[in-house]
Amino acid sequence: MTAQPNGTDLASLPVGHIAATMPGAAAVFIQHGVDFCCGGDQRLAEAAAARNLDLATVIAELGEWTDAADQAWNDAETPVMIEHIKIRYHETHLRELPTLIQLARKVEAAHKNNAVVPAGLGDLLSRLFAEIRVHQQREEIVLFPMLLRGGDPMAASAIATMRAEHDDHGAALTEIDRLTHGRTVPPDGCATWNALCTGLTKLYEDMIMHVHLENNILFPRFEPPKA
Repeated sequence: MTAQPNGTDLASLPVGHIAATMPGAAAVFIQHGVDFCCGGDQRLAEAAAARNLDLATVIAELGEWTDAADQAWNDAETPVMIEHIKIRYHETHLRELPTLIQLARKVEAAHKNNAVVPAGLGDLLSRLFAEIRVHQQREEIVLFPMLLRGGDPMAASAIATMRAEHDDHGAALTEIDRLTHGRTVPPDGCATWNALCTGLTKLYEDMIMHVHLENNILFPRFEPPKA
């Protein structure tokens, strides 16, 4: 077993690298709102400071995770990872987002006079759904076959486009959190509102892990090394 980095080493490592190599790190980062997918190049010390987190506490929590069942995807073969992404994330997003759109529209209609109703959420989720459908089609029809062939000169350009679209998805998640006050339900919220926020939290966590696997583990295999 490879020795885990000590606290000093962790503080200076990019959060994307930590999430990719330390079992359970992604869960810790999600809990604290640390962006390790689109913001994966940020070092842990910088990420903790940006979120007003105690660095020593975060490092201690990272050190508590030793779950061997949390697969280190950086060791997985590319075809295995791509198949996992397609089944676990692509199919899940396409299946669950239409339900979230319906729930959002019901909440907006039923609670339109509530000061904290997430007005505009249904439209936002509809746009995100349309963007994700196109994005995933590009990956499955164009990019993934390239990568399964071992990559080619066009792969880096296609990856850059996918990374930019991931940034757009991250911006949508930020706007969802703004509209829903961190995916929270007010005291007078109904069962539909609770179901909506529960579903949005799953969407958030799924998309963070989805983008992480691609940005920090899969794509770097086919990109030129950073200077």
